Amino acid sequence: MSEVQRKKYTEQEKNKIFDGEFMPHIDSMYNFGYRLTFDEDDAKDLVQDTYLKAYRFINSFEQGTNAKAWLFRILKNSFINDYRKKSKQPSKVDYQEVETYYNSDDVDYSMTSDLRVDSVKDMLGDEISNALNSLAVDFRTVIILCDLEGFTYEEMAKILDIPIGTVRSRLHRARNLLKEKLRSYAQNMGYNTDEEG
Repeated sequence: MSEVQRKKYTEQEKNKIFDGEFMPHIDSMYNFGYRLTFDEDDAKDLVQDTYLKAYRFINSFEQGTNAKAWLFRILKNSFINDYRKKSKQPSKVDYQEVETYYNSDDVDYSMTSDLRVDSVKDMLGDEISNALNSLAVDFRTVIILCDLEGFTYEEMAKILDIPIGTVRSRLHRARNLLKEKLRSYAQNMGYNTDEEG
């Protein structure tokens, strides 16, 4: 962004922009964060980090422009940066803690298997979410931004920092992948899934 577009806001103006233009999008931000991370706590951390960065760099936001797209771009970039950091770190498990727990008299093996069943039980009925979540993050992101959040191709190109042609082709591919994943579900629900034309 050029220096001409940057504006030095007063504290009162910063708070007005933050409360009036940024905060109304917090639910959408959480939903997007959750669909990227699949974890409530990670999504909350991602949203919190996004809003901290948004406030910190509020002078690079041009008042009256699309605040939601600006916030989504910050969240997406934060997610990518966190993902890269985590993928470079080896997994950490405190084996001593696990061993101590399972060797103790307090362990309830039926409780452990019940927890597994409970965690899977809530996931079984939602085929559409499962299909969406099984897509690679690039494909999942364009579906979420376009079909769930309603962004235009131009806005998505800015958020994802890719050419508009890439947005269109990625969205087309993502929709086809999702269609394939949901074909048997649609047939079970009574829809005709035969290809036409």
